[in-house]
Amino acid sequence: MMLKDKVAVVTGAARGIGREIALLLAQHGARVVVNDYGGSEAGAGASRGPADEVVAEIQRAGGQAAANYDSVATMAGGQSIVRTAVDAFGRIDVVVNNAGILRDRMIFNMTEEEWDAVINTHLKGSFAVTRAAAPLMREQKAGRFINMTSTSGLIGNVGQANYAAAKLGIVGLTRVTALDMARYNVTANCVSPFAWTRMIGTIPTETEAQKARVEKIKKMSPAHIAPLVAFLASDAAREVSGQVFGVRGKEIMLFGHHRPVMRVHHADGWTIERLVEMFPGTLQHHLVPLEASGQYFNYDPLV
Repeated sequence: MMLKDKVAVVTGAARGIGREIALLLAQHGARVVVNDYGGSEAGAGASRGPADEVVAEIQRAGGQAAANYDSVATMAGGQSIVRTAVDAFGRIDVVVNNAGILRDRMIFNMTEEEWDAVINTHLKGSFAVTRAAAPLMREQKAGRFINMTSTSGLIGNVGQANYAAAKLGIVGLTRVTALDMARYNVTANCVSPFAWTRMIGTIPTETEAQKARVEKIKKMSPAHIAPLVAFLASDAAREVSGQVFGVRGKEIMLFGHHRPVMRVHHADGWTIERLVEMFPGTLQHHLVPLEASGQYFNYDPLV
């Protein structure tokens, strides 16, 4: 019961990773707001049924939960989600920003609507709920933000410009939240999950490489993600903040922060001509080939 008496909001909690997180937080004593708009993988439609089912499952197991059906993609939605926690349980201690959609398209075909929908759900949605909860956590001088990033943002992925931009933006949002809230004993961290969900099930499988990638992901259960999130939500992780973790099967990894790998200096400053002369023998040796940027993730997971 490491989370006894904590009040947690989990967005996108009706299915997949969010559902597993909500169930585990409740199992460890948290009172959980199960937020889910109830839409399709692409964000279309709405239904209260999926969130209600998770609430009922938590309650049958002896836990406490309340449902919220608002979209995270508006500031009003974020405020309503946090208000549900306060109205139902009197406070808010943990926010897990998990809600998401996919609308994959190559960069030369992506529409404004496809871009805005993904950015609004992932990046703006994470901000909207964070912004609503942060003043309350500042006042009580305690709290946890746990946001979901992705290797699509950290290293890139074909056809996911909108998703990758949102997910890397969430890393920046998380690190600034960690800095802004540090004096109030509030932490913020990112988790990059590798797991099979209905959203991942929309990934194209037109090529052999795509099929192989999907088959590897199928081995990884959403349940593998929840223990790390529960740990980051607990008092045991009070000194862990501003970090990016990955979970793949039974592996947990810590990602490094961006740091310069090499520097060059010229006493007279740089011109194009000097760069043409100097670049091949200096910086070029440290470039990571585009096709090799994700090679670490290509081997079989330890499932």
